[in-house]
Amino acid sequence: MNRIDRFFGLRGEAKVKFLNGEFQVLSPGDFVRCAVTGEPIMLPDLRYWSVELQEAYASPEISMQRYLQMRDKLQRDRL
Repeated sequence: MNRIDRFFGLRGEAKVKFLNGEFQVLSPGDFVRCAVTGEPIMLPDLRYWSVELQEAYASPEISMQRYLQMRDKLQRDRL
């Protein structure tokens, strides 16, 4: 995104397939949404996601929070 694009706002949400170490854009767009907070994450800024859950995260802290939630849920389900 360049300086001019910022004046016109976000063009749309992308549909993305998360892979190990990379992601594949299935439908074009400027951003994806954080699965926990719902905030938009611009594709060039996307660094954290779960391949297993196919979810994007806005920060490493949010990614860890989600990981711990899912781990605890899995442990409860096993009981």
